[in-house]
Amino acid sequence: MQKLYRDDAIVLRTHPLGEADRIITLLTRRHGKVRAVAKGVRRTGSRFGARLEPFTLVDLQLHAGRNLHTVTQAVTIEGFAGPIAADYSRFTAATAMLETTDRLTDDVVDPSQRGFLLLVGAMRTVAAGEIPASLVLDSFLLRTLALAGWSPELRVCATCGADGPHHAFDVSAGGLVCTACRRPGAVAARQAAIEHMIFLMAGDWENVLDSEQTTREEASRLIADTITWHLERSVRSLGYVER
Repeated sequence: MQKLYRDDAIVLRTHPLGEADRIITLLTRRHGKVRAVAKGVRRTGSRFGARLEPFTLVDLQLHAGRNLHTVTQAVTIEGFAGPIAADYSRFTAATAMLETTDRLTDDVVDPSQRGFLLLVGAMRTVAAGEIPASLVLDSFLLRTLALAGWSPELRVCATCGADGPHHAFDVSAGGLVCTACRRPGAVAARQAAIEHMIFLMAGDWENVLDSEQTTREEASRLIADTITWHLERSVRSLGYVER
């Protein structure tokens, strides 16, 4: 990597460093996840100001360091923080997206432009407010799992490959399981919830929005359980999302 480089990034999280600086965790378009120091950003009148806050898409110039990079320039491309922070359901859903991305993405390893564009598109959709934020979140989580190679099997038995429909979901097996392959720990899953997950994965918003609330809630639980299984711990912010 060049010592000085430029990239688009979305801010995942921040935390203080010393009295005036801040460490920014970023998902970049071409360099994967990067941790960088923004010097003086906590001072009044900082030239970076609100450009380096979560939910912000920025054009950055960074100086590469051994462990931490340094932000030398920052220009806002698109700010999602205003409309997201103004609504509790949008804020909690968007926060869960950032936390999941942070957990799933390795530092500067296997950068995925698709993952970056998926997150930016999800932020933009949540900020627009035309689709319920919880549905955008569930679609994002399923697509993120797919990019990581962990897409749940929703059409055939995840164990033996038998054609569905099947009525049990086993996160440890990788999705739906048939009666013969069902093990302790598998949970009952209605066909409507499985179809809803298929529509979420495909971005078929017409059918997604036509779903019943009980179907959405059942699918959300299955998606959250799948994320938790693969991360080996829960995404804390998912517990605050309004369903």
